Amino acid sequence: MDILLVPGLWLDADSWAPVLDPLRAAGHTPRPLTMPGVGVPAPESSGIRMSDWVDRVVAAIDESAGDVVLVGHSGGGNVIWGAVDGRPDRVHRAVFVDTVPPPPGSGISEFPVVDGVIPFPGWDFFDADDVADLDARARAAAAGTAQSVPVQVPTDPIALTDPRRYDVPVTLLMGSLTQPELEGYLEQWGSYGDEYRSIRNAEVVRIGSGHWPQYSAPERLAEVLIAAVR
Repeated sequence: MDILLVPGLWLDADSWAPVLDPLRAAGHTPRPLTMPGVGVPAPESSGIRMSDWVDRVVAAIDESAGDVVLVGHSGGGNVIWGAVDGRPDRVHRAVFVDTVPPPPGSGISEFPVVDGVIPFPGWDFFDADDVADLDARARAAAAGTAQSVPVQVPTDPIALTDPRRYDVPVTLLMGSLTQPELEGYLEQWGSYGDEYRSIRNAEVVRIGSGHWPQYSAPERLAEVLIAAVR
């Protein structure tokens, strides 16, 4: 199975390196992707939109010989859900890593803009629970590879129009939340809860990590990814 791996904001294809060998050992073909405009100055990246990121994944699906599994970490969840909407007949399963499928018209979040791009805001920007399992070495390594993202991407509304996306099986690999806990939160999240409940086959698996398991718990992340694909 081709597994297309979409990183979250500020990350590129290399962020998936810790899980690639286990996926290959399980017989799969992992294809980590870097999104357009990552690390590119404002003059060349300011026109890049969320739709361009979705189109990048759709193109990767079209390049594959058969059905694919899509994996999206954090903000990459918006990207893969847009790609599911674009190619619902080609996606075997969509896997969300510590994020949830977004409803139509929603963005990722807002972040400070510097010199016309959005740089990595630093670890203090995030909730303590999200970063608690990242030691100083892991934080330095991750922050050292973080790159800016195009200014419009995090706030761009996702376009979703094909109800067949709800027929694609979904796995949500949550860092710390169990399925009852996540569903309890989603009950309070309005249209996010509606989108989740519309999915006909959804499972929630707890990783037991913070928000960046590819850095803090790569062996566990690889294990649950392989199980989700299987």
